[in-house]
Amino acid sequence: MKRENTRPVQIGNVTIGGGAPIAVQSMTNTDTRDAGATLRQIQELAAAGCEIVRVAVVDQEAAASLRNVVQHSPIPVVADIHFDYRLALAALEAGVHKLRLNPGNIGSVAKVREVVRAAQDRRVPIRIGVNSGSIAKPLLDRFGRTAEAMVESALEHIAILEELGFADIVVSLKATDIQMTVAAYEMLSARVPYPLHLGITEAGTTWFGTIKSACGLGALLSRGIGDTLRVSLTANPVEEVKVAWAVLSAMDLRRRGPLFISCPTCGRTEIDLERITAEVEERLQDFPLPISIAIMGCVVNGPGEASHAEIGIAGGKGVGLVFRSGKVVRRVAESELVDAIVHEAQLYLEERM
Repeated sequence: MKRENTRPVQIGNVTIGGGAPIAVQSMTNTDTRDAGATLRQIQELAAAGCEIVRVAVVDQEAAASLRNVVQHSPIPVVADIHFDYRLALAALEAGVHKLRLNPGNIGSVAKVREVVRAAQDRRVPIRIGVNSGSIAKPLLDRFGRTAEAMVESALEHIAILEELGFADIVVSLKATDIQMTVAAYEMLSARVPYPLHLGITEAGTTWFGTIKSACGLGALLSRGIGDTLRVSLTANPVEEVKVAWAVLSAMDLRRRGPLFISCPTCGRTEIDLERITAEVEERLQDFPLPISIAIMGCVVNGPGEASHAEIGIAGGKGVGLVFRSGKVVRRVAESELVDAIVHEAQLYLEERM
């Protein structure tokens, strides 16, 4: 799909915008003042495929901890700042790769100018993050809690940075309402050239939040909007990263690891497809190559779908045909199907090492 052409911005060793691959972000839920715990979680996130991580900087002690966090983090670190410009200055001094702040809420013009100058000197971008729940009262009075109010809020903050000659800007417009979020991003993407960070905020628990995020992010990505994204879940942030990659994979925008395809089962299914699929996903979830694995339960659509995948099976009565790149390689008993798929995946990997 055609993506909106946005200005490239460098966050550590990761480029967002300018046609770069859509980057996956998350945020730690540890106390940033505890550098050890924060780094352990960042390592877990990076292992799951997180490419940029945000940490909350709530006070000077958290800001002081950043130097250790940044020094040992395997991925770029973003400092989340609210209200106190001194925290932004301390975060920049600690070496963070991006700031997330709204210039209108960290103090006077002089204080904002000081932060912007420090960010420019270090070539650190700033993400303006507008949430529907924190729109300034004058805009609420004028527009209500709407997409228009979110866009006007973002434009006000953008103008402050532009007037100071700062252009390394990233913008997000998050609401928990999907329609409002989509409308806001559509409006803003038509008005500014800056890369957009996507998210449906306060999406909810792992189950419902995944569905809600997939609906909202999918709607935006299908419009070519978005340069980086975070899935916001009330859960371990590693789950956010897994869902983000699943969304990108489902949209055929990026792949990391296997894409599992399985049929919904019906009265024609003659193997224990649910068990087989669950075992295959469990055993191959960390497979390092982006391959399609089709696990199909009967002879109606099974052979066709399985033959389109790099590896697949089509079940029959207590047996299954095993496919590699469209060709049947063997027929095995139902009890051997999981091992057969895993074996074919290992052969596939060995051939490409």
